[in-house]
Amino acid sequence: MKLTIDRFEGNFAVCETETREMVNIPLLVLPGAVEGDIINIVIDKSETEQQRKKIEKLMNDVWED
Repeated sequence: MKLTIDRFEGNFAVCETETREMVNIPLLVLPGAVEGDIINIVIDKSETEQQRKKIEKLMNDVWED
């Protein structure tokens, strides 16, 4: 999904989606962003699975001792 930063309001960037909906994104996650910048949001299923396995291993290590 692509978002375009339309403007800044307080601690948020007001962004327009490809379907022309407006959403607020916290500036905390957009360091250095300026009006007009394009944000690409991607869900990384591979990294999600790696993280899930890592957490599962940590939990098993704790509960097996």
